[in-house]
Amino acid sequence: MSNELPTVALARLLDGARYEVMPTPAIVESVARHVPRSVPVTVTAAPGKGLEATLAVATDLAGAGYRVVPHLAARMVSGRSELTEIVTRLGAAGITDVFVPGGDADPPVGDYAAALDLLRDLAESEHPFTQVGITGYPESHPTIADDVTIQSMWDKRRYATHIVSNMTFDDEHVGAWCERMRRRGVTLPLLVGVPGPVERAKLLGMAGKIGVGESLRFLRKQRSVFARIASPGFSTDRFVHRVAALAANPSLGIEGLHVFTFNQVEVIEAWRRRMLEEALAAGRRR
Repeated sequence: MSNELPTVALARLLDGARYEVMPTPAIVESVARHVPRSVPVTVTAAPGKGLEATLAVATDLAGAGYRVVPHLAARMVSGRSELTEIVTRLGAAGITDVFVPGGDADPPVGDYAAALDLLRDLAESEHPFTQVGITGYPESHPTIADDVTIQSMWDKRRYATHIVSNMTFDDEHVGAWCERMRRRGVTLPLLVGVPGPVERAKLLGMAGKIGVGESLRFLRKQRSVFARIASPGFSTDRFVHRVAALAANPSLGIEGLHVFTFNQVEVIEAWRRRMLEEALAAGRRR
């Protein structure tokens, strides 16, 4: 594939963007009201809520006609028996995509200490999943060295179809990280994790809705996220334009956007639609 124009790449990324939501009680209704069925929706997993919340929201959204991607956090699954039950349940709901992070449960609830452990068992089972995502860290993992995360992607590549980056804010980091991955031989397509243009007050409100203990964990993990999103120097629009410029280079393998919505799906969908219309209009003027 030859290089695209950045405007063409931008329209492609926005048209195929997917949204990440947290499994709160009102999110299914909110997604159904504001998000087109053409937009895939991923559902996170949090130790304080357990996987049941993730699976319930995922199956409800699938029943409403969405392409749904539940997070199967390895450290939250007790072992092969529970994994088999989860696979059966998701298959019955018509879900064919999953995302497999290691997860935050500390200690792990069972046999899986890392995503690779679950991925191996999943690969040995009969399952309906045509798409299996794994995690990437362009911004560095808070507790794991960069060399280890790159090696981890190499180890997991045979079990996955694509990589989803964690939330990132710096296109130069993304570009350098992509080049490093590709030199290492990790060729899986990449979805870049993008923070949606959500106000700080709404982020804090979202933290308050996910439970007291979980909220404290969320706030500790996302303190720097709040600061960077609220910073006058950061613009989601500008960042996405820069990611599109990177995506125009096929050697980097950037094939999509993974948008962190913080459950503000009405705001995020209005933003995506505006950006897409502007990109299409710019393309027509060329």
